[in-house]
Amino acid sequence: MAESKPGLRKPVFTKVEQLRPGTSGHTLTVKVVSAKMVLQKGRADGPQVRQMRIAECLVGDETGMIIFTARNDQVDLVKEGTTVILRNAKIDMFKGSMRLAVDKWGRVEVAEPADFTVKEDNNLSLIEYELVNVVEE
Repeated sequence: MAESKPGLRKPVFTKVEQLRPGTSGHTLTVKVVSAKMVLQKGRADGPQVRQMRIAECLVGDETGMIIFTARNDQVDLVKEGTTVILRNAKIDMFKGSMRLAVDKWGRVEVAEPADFTVKEDNNLSLIEYELVNVVEE
């Protein structure tokens, strides 16, 4: 029997609508609504050609949708219609709107098909955030 290590807690799953700018450490189960390649370039500056691939995917759950930026190997996992678990995801800001990303500290896993319907009329990446400095009078 595996002993549970202290500090490893069962991840709390976040819903898309709970995502906020500047937050990280999210674990979400989302469905991929659409995925499009935005960048694909090979760097042939060494013995092995390093392929840099970025895809923008619209992912969501029953509370809303957000754009997930998939990089390199992640691109192969986020196929349209697939359900994925994003572990330790973080929010990146891009031109004032939120993007979900998983860096080297997190991972993307293909999951069993989820039985929810994505709420497509609540796209968090369409909300623009402004950095506002609050001045105390």
